[in-house]
Amino acid sequence: MAKLSEGAIETLTMGSQHPDAVLQLLNIRKMDATTGPPRFRIMMSDGRHTMSYFMLSTQLNRMAEDALLTPNCVCLLKKSVMNILKDGRRVVVILDIEVVKPAKDVPGKIGDPTPFVEGQSKAPQSAPIPSVRPLAPQNGKNEVNRGLNKDFGKKAPSAMPSTPGGSSKVVPIASLNPYQSKWTVRARVTNKSSIRTWSNSRGDGKLFSMEIVDESGEIRVTGFNQEVDKFFGLIEVGKVFYISKGSLKIANKQYCSLKNDYEMTLSGESTIIPCDDSGDVPMAHCDFVSISDLEARDKDAVLDVIGVCKSVDEVTRLTTKASREVSKRTLSLLDMSGKMVSVTLWGEEAENFDGSGNPIVAIKGAKLSDFGGRSLSASFSSTLMVNPDIPEAYKLRGWFDKEGHAIDGQSLTEARGGGSGGGGNTNWKTLSDIKTEHLGHGEKADYFSAIATIVYLRKENCLYQACPSQDCNKKVVDQQNGMFRCEKCDKEFPNFKYRLILSANIADYGDNQWVTCFQESAEAILGQSASYLGQLKESNEVAFDEIFQQANFHTFVFRNRVKLETYNDESRIKATVMEVKPIDHKEYSQRLIMNIRKLSV
Repeated sequence: MAKLSEGAIETLTMGSQHPDAVLQLLNIRKMDATTGPPRFRIMMSDGRHTMSYFMLSTQLNRMAEDALLTPNCVCLLKKSVMNILKDGRRVVVILDIEVVKPAKDVPGKIGDPTPFVEGQSKAPQSAPIPSVRPLAPQNGKNEVNRGLNKDFGKKAPSAMPSTPGGSSKVVPIASLNPYQSKWTVRARVTNKSSIRTWSNSRGDGKLFSMEIVDESGEIRVTGFNQEVDKFFGLIEVGKVFYISKGSLKIANKQYCSLKNDYEMTLSGESTIIPCDDSGDVPMAHCDFVSISDLEARDKDAVLDVIGVCKSVDEVTRLTTKASREVSKRTLSLLDMSGKMVSVTLWGEEAENFDGSGNPIVAIKGAKLSDFGGRSLSASFSSTLMVNPDIPEAYKLRGWFDKEGHAIDGQSLTEARGGGSGGGGNTNWKTLSDIKTEHLGHGEKADYFSAIATIVYLRKENCLYQACPSQDCNKKVVDQQNGMFRCEKCDKEFPNFKYRLILSANIADYGDNQWVTCFQESAEAILGQSASYLGQLKESNEVAFDEIFQQANFHTFVFRNRVKLETYNDESRIKATVMEVKPIDHKEYSQRLIMNIRKLSV
């Protein structure tokens, strides 16, 4: 029988935290809201008392909808906050909860709990209530934009700070809902718009918006007219403020990509007060996506990315359809997956961006496009952070300084070029065009597709033993004791995985070219997985050689990247295969027919 945390309900209703309280869920009821997502009201028991005023935060609604939270299950309450409603009732809002024993494994109600009444207790306590501590903000000292902070990792204060004047309690952003009356949030401004105006039949007006974040979540805040005059000059991006007495409504996801079901509107009663003690408030609430995962994401998805600025273009100016001139700048981001993507900055961000020194760039709310493969755009609602003071930036900087600087990166963004016939954005070339058109000699790499035949495969040193971790392909060192060490992960493993780096000579009717094929493209050419080839090399050298012989003289569509590189004062074109596909003979024939027709005109 699971042991519940007796006394936890009384502690929670006092506004304190009961670390990792074990409670039993006795009942759960869905309350349909007139607007916005439904709310789930829960009755909990700590074995001594029951209370029905537990509320599931909307971010956790999925747990109720997927029947993870059902009557009689035993739960670990990891994080919560106590709110006082307008009628004086105390409600415990659940921010993080884990089911430790499902209902099917619990015979029924545990103990003989009685309804909790404030100020009363079921019986004299034979032992003191377990020590409690106030909710402590998670550590994450951050500063916006420039420089990496040396105080990162400093222990956070053990209690929430009091508000100026003590008028209301500081609550997490994640617990805000339209049914609360008195609250104050302590949050950092991560983004601030310019003042926008409008004029219509009902009159003129102006507004501005900002995005704020604390350790629990983020929310969009909008001010209109008088609030613009009152607060716009006070708000600075990167600063922390106490904000209270705003109204909450359902968020309009068309204009806001933040992970919050609500947004805040400032009113005449709202107050915004600067907070000096702000070191423990995070700089941003990001859910970073690896660049290598962008190919699997849907077009127009809004997501967060972080990478090293590998290269940056000069600012250009465009004229929009509305005859407005706007600045534009493109940069290339590389991360530890070895993949690279082009990012477009606009307006002031484009004009002010400094890409010298390969800075770490984090973008919150970038929009994914399928223009030329995969590319990103940072719109006015995105947040751009240069060398942010976050763990991901430290990790990325260490990787780049140690080994990443020597990696070209496989770009997900294709160069758009001429070529003839079919293939959409595909830049069709012959191998002789690499020389005649001087492909790869510019500041950026060139990309093209070609139909070519495998002439020779260099099987020597094509396999290496790599780290078995999912996101690491670093070569491991055999410790000669049954363990393999990865310097990048700083760990030893009892096993490894095989990875392929295959040199191939490919040819078409006009020329030939040495190319480098990494894991996926090499496996496509050889028709076998790297793991199988590794086992075969160790056990049957003849069969291993046969696979390479059989792969010769097969013809594929190669998507290539070419760039002129200098090594030991010698410059040469380096060609990397990005993708290998079988020939679509129907499409190929149609493209040849189109080329013939063009030549016959």
